[in-house]
Amino acid sequence: MDLQSTLYALPGILLGLTIHEYCHALCAWKLGDNTARDQGRLTLNPLKHIDIIGFLFIIFAGFGWAKPVQFDPGRLRHYRRDKALIAAAGPLSNLVLGVLLILMIKVLFFFPVNFSFFIENLFYFLFQAAAINFGLFVFNLIPIPPLDGSRILSIVLPERIYYAIARVERVIMLVVMALLWTGLLDKPLSFLTGLMFSFLQILLIPFDYLLMLLFR
Repeated sequence: MDLQSTLYALPGILLGLTIHEYCHALCAWKLGDNTARDQGRLTLNPLKHIDIIGFLFIIFAGFGWAKPVQFDPGRLRHYRRDKALIAAAGPLSNLVLGVLLILMIKVLFFFPVNFSFFIENLFYFLFQAAAINFGLFVFNLIPIPPLDGSRILSIVLPERIYYAIARVERVIMLVVMALLWTGLLDKPLSFLTGLMFSFLQILLIPFDYLLMLLFR
C-alpha cells in the first residue's frame, strides 16, 4: 500500500484498531481484571490506544500495530479460558464492525439520495473501513505469537508447547513483519478477506430483499 492509499485508509485503520483494543480492555474488565481500565484503556479515544512506533509504521510501511492491552493473570478466575476470551474479543469486534459497515453501505445504496461528492466519498470510506476490519479479523486470528490467534489457540495447546512457542515470540514477530514488509502475506490475506466478503454477501441476501421491499 503506497503512502497516499495509507492516508486515505487511515480513518478506517484508526477506527478498527481503537475498537479492537477497547474490546480487549472491556472483556478483561468484565472478567474481573481492572488493569486496562486503570491504565485508561477502557475508552474509545484513539489516542489512548496508539503506539507511536506502530503508528509511524502504518503511515510509512503500510502496516503497524496499536498499544497492546495489558491484563493481570492473577485477577482472572479461569486463566486459560479468560485469556482466550480476552484475545478473541479484539478480532470479533472487527468482524462485527465490518458487518455493521456493510449493512450501512447497503442501506445507503437503497436509500433514495443523490450521489453527491459527499455520498460517493462516504461510500468509499465505509467500504474501505469494512475491508480493513475484515482484514484485521483475519490477520489477528493467525495462530502465531504475538497475534490474538495464538492466545486463543493456547486454550487447547499443552502449556509446555505454548510456552515453548512464546519464548521465541520476538523472533516470530520479526518474521511476520518481514513478510508484511515484502508483501508476501498480501495475497493470502486478500484471498481470505475476499472469501469473507463473498460469504457475507450470501448471508445478507435476505437483508437485501427486505431493503428492496422497503424502498421499491
